[in-house]
Amino acid sequence: MFRTALRNVLAHKARLLMTVLAVMLGVAFVSGSLVFSDTLSNAYRSQTAKSYAHVDVEIRSYDPSDKVPGIRAKTFDEIARVDGVADAAGRVGGIADVADKDGRLIGGGSSSQGANFAPGKDGKDPLYVFTDGSGPAEPGQVALDKDTAEKGGYHVGDTVRVVLNGPAKTYELSGIFTTDDTSVALGDGLVLLDTPTAQRLFLRPGFFEYVTVTADPGTSSTELASTIRKLLPDDADVKTGRQLAEERAKGGAGDASTITAILLAFAAVASFVSVFLIANTFTMLAAQRTRELALLRAVGASRRQVTRSVLIEATVVGAVGAAAGLGLGAAMATVAHSTVGVFGSKNPDGPLVVTSTTVLVAAVVGVLVTVLSAWLPARRAAKIPPVAAISSAHLPATTRSLLVRNLLGGVMALSGSASVVAGAGIGDSSGKALVGLGAFLAVTGVLVLIPSLSRPVIAVVQPLLRRGFGVSGKLAGQNAVRSPRRTGATASALAVGLTLVSTLTVLAASLGHAVDKVTTDMVKADYMITDSGSGLDTSDVTALRKVKGVTAVSQEQQAWMQIGGSQQDVSGVTPADFEKAFRLTVLSGSADTLAKGQIAVADDVARSHGWKVGDALPVEYEDARKGRLTIGAVFEHNTVILPVVASMDVIEPHAAQTSILKIYVKTDGSTNERALAAALAGNPGVKIGDRQDIRDEFSGYLDTLLNVLYGLLAISLVIAVLGVVNTLAMSVFERQREVGMLRAVGLDRRGVTRMIQLEAVVISLFGAVLGIGVGTFLGWAVGEIVKTDVAGYALVLPWERFGLFLLLPALIGLLAAQWPARSASRLNMLTAIKSE
Repeated sequence: MFRTALRNVLAHKARLLMTVLAVMLGVAFVSGSLVFSDTLSNAYRSQTAKSYAHVDVEIRSYDPSDKVPGIRAKTFDEIARVDGVADAAGRVGGIADVADKDGRLIGGGSSSQGANFAPGKDGKDPLYVFTDGSGPAEPGQVALDKDTAEKGGYHVGDTVRVVLNGPAKTYELSGIFTTDDTSVALGDGLVLLDTPTAQRLFLRPGFFEYVTVTADPGTSSTELASTIRKLLPDDADVKTGRQLAEERAKGGAGDASTITAILLAFAAVASFVSVFLIANTFTMLAAQRTRELALLRAVGASRRQVTRSVLIEATVVGAVGAAAGLGLGAAMATVAHSTVGVFGSKNPDGPLVVTSTTVLVAAVVGVLVTVLSAWLPARRAAKIPPVAAISSAHLPATTRSLLVRNLLGGVMALSGSASVVAGAGIGDSSGKALVGLGAFLAVTGVLVLIPSLSRPVIAVVQPLLRRGFGVSGKLAGQNAVRSPRRTGATASALAVGLTLVSTLTVLAASLGHAVDKVTTDMVKADYMITDSGSGLDTSDVTALRKVKGVTAVSQEQQAWMQIGGSQQDVSGVTPADFEKAFRLTVLSGSADTLAKGQIAVADDVARSHGWKVGDALPVEYEDARKGRLTIGAVFEHNTVILPVVASMDVIEPHAAQTSILKIYVKTDGSTNERALAAALAGNPGVKIGDRQDIRDEFSGYLDTLLNVLYGLLAISLVIAVLGVVNTLAMSVFERQREVGMLRAVGLDRRGVTRMIQLEAVVISLFGAVLGIGVGTFLGWAVGEIVKTDVAGYALVLPWERFGLFLLLPALIGLLAAQWPARSASRLNMLTAIKSE
C-alpha cells in the first residue's frame, strides 16, 4: 500500500500541486516568524554583549528624599573607592535632536539620544572611540556619532544646532566617534556633552542617572556588585554587565514582536484556510479514483489499508509542502530582517539562524495540517464498495442526505448567533465572553452549513446569469450547485478571510467615525504643534502668541497626581485659551471653574470613583506635597483630553520642569502654517499640523490596523485562488465527456470558456457574500460592547469597502478560471466523449 500511495502521488502530481502550494504558504509564515525571531534574538545577544564588554557592574538608585532618580556625587565617589574597582563613570542621558545644515532634523527627529562624555583616568571614555577630534570638554562643545555626522555633513570644528530642552542651541563639534552602544547600532543618533552640561539639562547638577564600573583584573563582577550594593539603599539596582546584556537582548528582540505576531497571524489564517483546499482536493481525488479504490478493496485491501494509503499520500504532500515552506520562510525572514527599517529602526547585523526546533515545527505543521485535512476524505474513500469497480470510473458524487450535517450546523449557527446577540445586549465588557463564544459557534456553524446554503444563495443570481450570458450562464449556475460540498469547500477559504476582515473593517469604520466626530466637534483649534520628543518650551507658546491673526494658544502639559488615592493623568491648561481651542461637553458643573483652581474630571473616571461636582478630594502632587482640590466640572470622556484637566497655575508650582506635549492654536483665518513656522524657526524639532493632521493624530492607528488586516485578506485570497484553480481543473477533468457533448451539440470554445469563468466567479462571490454578511453581524456585536468606552460611537457600514470586497473575489475567480477554462475549451470532442 505504501508503494501504491507513492505511485498515486506521482500519477496525480499536477492535481496535488495546488495543495502543496497551500501547505507551503502556511508553513512559510510559521517558519519565517520563527527564523526571524531566532535571528533577531541572536543578533541582539551579540550586539548587547559588545555594548557591555567594558562594563562589569552597573548601578542605578533612587533617592526618595529628593524624588530624583540618580546617584549623588558623594555616593559616586564612594563607589569609585571600593576595592576591586579599576574605573567608575557616572552617566546621564536624555533626548537630543541634531539639525542638519539646512535646519531639518537628522533622521526626522526620531530616536536621537544625548549622553555625557565621562573620561577615565587616562582621559578616554571606554564606550567611545574617536575617529576625529576628541570628546567635549567645555559647555559649548558636543561630539556626534559617525553616522549622524555624515548625514548632517558635519566635520570637527563646525557649528552644530542641537535641540535639547527648549529652542535649539548652537555648539562646536569637538569630535566624531564610533561606539558599540546598542541604540546607535540600531540606527539612533547620539550626542555627547560634557558632564556638568548633561547633568544640568537631563537631570540635576551633581547627580548621575547611573554608574558603570570596570573591575580590576581577576576581580569577580558578581562579588564586586555585592560589595557595592552595601553602600546603597535597599531600592538600589545593581547588576553585572552580563546580566544587563541578557536583559537588553531580550528587550531588544521583543521590539520585533509585532512583526513576529503579524507573521504568526498570517500563518494561522493560511493554515486554517488551507484545510478547506486540502480536504476538497482529496475528496475530489477519491471520487475520481472510485474504480481504482474499489479494485483495491476487491483484491483484498481492507478499509484501514485504503484509509492508510490516502493518508500516506497526504503525508508525502505535507512533507514536500513543509520543505518548500521552510525554504520560503527562511527567505521571508531574510527580507523582513533587512527591511524592518520601515518600522522606524534597523536591526543589528547577524547571520540567519535556522534551528532544529524551527525545522521540526515546520515539518509538524505541514504534515499535521495535511493529514488532518485528508482524514475525512480518506475515511469516505475507504467506504467505497468493491462492486463499484465494475461501474464507471467517475461515479457521480453521492447524494445522501445532508440532514445530520445541516442539523449540526443549524444548531451551532443559531446558538452562536443567540449568544452573540445576548452578549451585545449586555452592552459593556462583561458581554465579551458571550460574544467570543457565540462568534466561534456561529462561524463554525456557517462553515458546516455552507454546502446547503450554496443552492438558495446561488439560485438568486441564476436568472441574471441566464439573461446576461445565455446558455453559458445557465450552465455555469447549474454547475456551481451540482456538488454543494465541493462548492462550499471552495468558497470557505474566501468566507473565512472576509469574515475576519469585514468584522474589523466595520469596527474600524465605526470607531474612526466616532473619533473623527469627537475630534471635529471638540477641537476648535486650527493647528496643532508637536515636537520630535525633546519637549516644547514656554518660549514656543510666547512666540506663537505674537503671530498676527492668532486668537488663542492652548498648551497641554501632562502631569500626574494622586487624587483620592488613585493616580491620574492630568492635562495642564491655560483656562482662557483652553475654552477657545476646545469645546468640552460638560455634563455637570462648569468649565469656568478651572480658572478658580478647581479641576474637571471625565464622567467615566468620576463614575468609577463615585466622585461628583463639589467634592473636595485629597491630592498628592509630583513633588510629594499634599493638598485638596475641588471638582468643578464633569465632562464626557473623549480621546483628545486626558481624564483630569487642571489649570497650569495648579500644576506648575509642583512640577520639576515644564514639558509641553502639544500646543493648539486658534486663528481668525488671516494667518497660515508658514507664519507659525517662521515664529518657531528657533526650534527645528517642531511639527505643525492642520485640522486634518489633528484628526489623523487620534485615528491613524486604525488605518495601521486595517492595513494588517488587508494583508490577512490577501493571504486568504491567494489560497482561494489556488482552491478555485484546483477545484475547476479537477472538475473539468471529471466532466470531460460532458464538455465534449456540449461541444458536439453546438457550444463553441468561447462558450465553454465563459461557462467555466462564470462558474468560478459565482463560487467566489458566494464565499464573499457569506463572509461579508457574517463579518458585519460580528462587527455590530463587538461595537455594542466597546461603545460604552468610546464617546459618539455609532454603527457605520463601509459600503465602498464592501464593494471592493465583492469586486476582488470576482476578479480572483475570473483569474483563477483562466487555466481550467483554457483546458476545457481545447478538449478534443471525440476524445472527450469516449472518455470514461
